Amino acid sequence: MKRIYSAKNFNLVAAFFSFVIITPLIMLMFNFSSEYEEKKPKIGIIIPGDINISGWNKSHYDGIKAACDEFGLELLVRDKVQENSGQCPAAIKDLAKNGVGMICFASYAYAIEARDLVSDYPNIAFATISAENHAKNMTAYFIRIYQGRYLAGALAGMKTKTNIVGFVAAKPNTEVKRGINAFALGVQRTNPNAKVLVMWTNSWQDDKIETEHAQQLIEAGADILTYHQNEDVTARVAEKYGVEFIAFNEILSGYSEKYLTSVICRWDLYYSEMIQRYLKGELNSVKNYWMGIDQKAIMLSDYSSNVPENMRLKLNLLKQEIINGNLIFSGEIYDNAGQIRCKKGEAISDDKLLEDVNWLVKGVEVLE
Repeated sequence: MKRIYSAKNFNLVAAFFSFVIITPLIMLMFNFSSEYEEKKPKIGIIIPGDINISGWNKSHYDGIKAACDEFGLELLVRDKVQENSGQCPAAIKDLAKNGVGMICFASYAYAIEARDLVSDYPNIAFATISAENHAKNMTAYFIRIYQGRYLAGALAGMKTKTNIVGFVAAKPNTEVKRGINAFALGVQRTNPNAKVLVMWTNSWQDDKIETEHAQQLIEAGADILTYHQNEDVTARVAEKYGVEFIAFNEILSGYSEKYLTSVICRWDLYYSEMIQRYLKGELNSVKNYWMGIDQKAIMLSDYSSNVPENMRLKLNLLKQEIINGNLIFSGEIYDNAGQIRCKKGEAISDDKLLEDVNWLVKGVEVLE
C-alpha cells in the first residue's frame, strides 16, 4: 500500500529533526560563545582618582575603554587608588585574582610601589607611565607630553606682556620637571626676556592649595597661567581674575576666550598601541616606549580668538620642526643653578629624559 504523508506528518518529522539535530547544534554554539567570552583577554588599569570626574583620571579611563572596545576586550578598572597608601599592591593582587593578562598604571608612583611585586606575576604584562623602575614584565610607556608643553610655552612667550608666566605644578619629579623645562624652553624660544614662575603643590589634586598658588602667581605678576595637576582648578582661578591660561590634558568647556588652548594627550591612541603590542606578545620587549607628536599622540587643541594668526603660524612652524626631527632638549642648556646640562652639538637621550630630570632650566624660578 502506498503511504501518503500529510502536512501534519511532515510537520511532526520536521519538529523531531529540529529537536534532535538542530537544537544540540544551537546549544553547542551558545556554549562555545560563552566559553570564548570567558577566555577573551582581560585588561586591568589602576587609576588614582575618580574616573567620572573630568581631568587626568577620566581621560585615561575613556582612552583605555575606547581601545578595549576596539579590540573586543574586557576592561577591569580599579580607580581612586591613592599613591603610597598600600592600595596599589592590593589592587594588583585583586586584578591578578580576576584573571587579567595586562595591567596599566595610570599614576607616577605605582611602579615604585609595585617594583617588588610584579615579579610575583610573570604571566602578567605591566605598563607604567613612569620610567624610574623596570622589570622583565614591566615597561615604561608614555606620551611625549613635553613636546606639547614646548609649543604651549612658545605661545605663552608670545602672549605675555609682563614677561612672567605662572606654572602650578604637582610634584618635583622627573615627569613634571621635564614638562616644566620644555615649557620654559618654548617660552624662551619666542621671548628670551620672559621667565617661568613655578609653585609646587606636592599633590596631584588639592583644590585649596592649587587655588592659593594660582592666586599667588597672579599677584607675583604672571599674566599667563598653566598647570600640571589632575583637574582644572588653575583654569578656574585664571578665569575668575581675567588672566589668560593654557589648560592640560582635556578640552575644557564653559570658559571665555582667555582659555587659549590645551595640551592634549590622545590616550585612546596610546592605549590602542599598547594593547596591540600586548596581543602580539611584545609589550615588554622594550625598556621604554614613547609616542610623540609625529604619531599625533600629543597636540594643542583649537585656539581661542585671543591667539592671532601670526602666532598660530609660528606655532605650526615649531610643530613641524619637531615632526622633522628637531630635538627640544638639544644644544647648549643650563639649569637655573648655572650648571650646564647639555652641550652645544649634543642632545639629551630619551632614557635620560625619562628617568633622570632632577633639575630646572635657566629661566625657571620657584616661588616659595
